[in-house]
Amino acid sequence: MSLFDDDFYSTKIKRSSRWTEQAGMGTGRGSLRIPAAFRIAIVSSLVSAFAVSFLFLLITGTRSPEPSARPALAGGQTLVETSERMISASGKIRPAVVSIVNYTQETGSEEFGTYSGRYQELPEYASLGSGVIFKKKGGKAYIITNAHVIAGAVKINAVLIDGTRKEAKLVGKDSISDIAVLSVDDKGIDVVAEIGSSSNLRVGEMVIAVGNPLGFGDSVTNGIVSFLHRIVPVSLNQDGIYDWEQEVIQTTAAINQGNSGGVLADLEGRVVGINSMKIADTGVEGLGFAIPIDNVMPVVEQIMKYGKVLRPYMGVFSVDLDIYLEFPGYMSGEEGKDGKGEAEPVIPEGVKEGALVLEAVGPAKEAGLRFNDIITELDGKPISGTLDLRKYLYNEKKIGDTLTVTYYRGGKKAETKLTLTEKDAE
Repeated sequence: MSLFDDDFYSTKIKRSSRWTEQAGMGTGRGSLRIPAAFRIAIVSSLVSAFAVSFLFLLITGTRSPEPSARPALAGGQTLVETSERMISASGKIRPAVVSIVNYTQETGSEEFGTYSGRYQELPEYASLGSGVIFKKKGGKAYIITNAHVIAGAVKINAVLIDGTRKEAKLVGKDSISDIAVLSVDDKGIDVVAEIGSSSNLRVGEMVIAVGNPLGFGDSVTNGIVSFLHRIVPVSLNQDGIYDWEQEVIQTTAAINQGNSGGVLADLEGRVVGINSMKIADTGVEGLGFAIPIDNVMPVVEQIMKYGKVLRPYMGVFSVDLDIYLEFPGYMSGEEGKDGKGEAEPVIPEGVKEGALVLEAVGPAKEAGLRFNDIITELDGKPISGTLDLRKYLYNEKKIGDTLTVTYYRGGKKAETKLTLTEKDAE
């Protein structure tokens, strides 16, 4: 059987003989006659072909031509689309990013440096950083930056994308979170950054970093999110002793000196982090860190309201016990000379971790704590050192709470209670 249920294409009969016989093409001169079956087959074939063609045109005729093949990323997103999104995102966020100049000495009325893409001839007592405008209210524009960017400042300038230089005032800062807020007059400022959410970020997501690296203002770099919720140790006093931990977003976007305080943004141009630090060492690349914006904004809100972050205060200056055990005797004689305490702490057998008190003031002093006491527990929970002590206070307690302190003095275990007060402004 054939497609049309006849024997037109049957291999049983030679086509030449069948055609000759039915068409009258033998030896005679009879006229050409096309048999009915043959005519039916032709009509049937034409109708079928027309129907198929009509359906094809009906389905595809209204579609636009298929685009030429383009390299694709995971999820079907093309490189061209990603590039366009980066361009759009940078165009949206760049006008809200400013360069910060920190003068650590009085400059009087003299202006130092010029801004034309980068700074030139800045004095040695000026340092550079970045910031982002996040709010306008009451004739002022407010800028988020890092606390370390404006450390020791006696004068601060914010430089807009068009080169306009404005004197900035410190609203407040918090060294623990490394966040500061500045204010400038809002004249000529039309763009405010859109605050996004760092909780929606995914590892591998593309991001851009915008800031003022090495004085090259309005610089944009790109990379991916390498790791979320990375915990890095921090030395708050820059003395080489890690006494705090910072949760950060790790990224491959280039972050250099001067990028601090600038923006890490998603491809919608929304702020997802504040660039804070990088690992700079020989052979190290692509290890930049930004503070998640979800951690930044609660700090910013407190600074805007109180001029600082309200944290409970215990009144203890301490060092990790294990550091002392590595260098025994380095504090000897300080207290022993005036009879107020032991020249060196007595370390009970088996006690290897804790916070060794160097000085007690405020609530701690009122509760009876003193030099060489070894704090091992807070509210019955063991602490390994100063970092654990600070984390417990800031994460678990609030101003006005009662704190139970377990400690060793002269090798004997003791306990005291104190009431946490408000920490003075830094």
